[in-house]
Amino acid sequence: MQFDSFSDFIAMGGYGFYVWLSFGTCALILLGILFSSLRDKKQILASVEQQIARETRIKNSKQEQTT
Repeated sequence: MQFDSFSDFIAMGGYGFYVWLSFGTCALILLGILFSSLRDKKQILASVEQQIARETRIKNSKQEQTT
């Protein structure tokens, strides 16, 4: 499909509102998924660091008890 002008492209043959609304909705959903994933990654890494620190403290405590 070829358009005569930029405004015809935006109008999309009278269906522009629905076309651009669907593109916008899709973009918002994808951005939401991206930010959610980044936040979850940050939380998981913090949890892993806490677990490693906890295991290190337990290991050091056991070593101190045996000596």
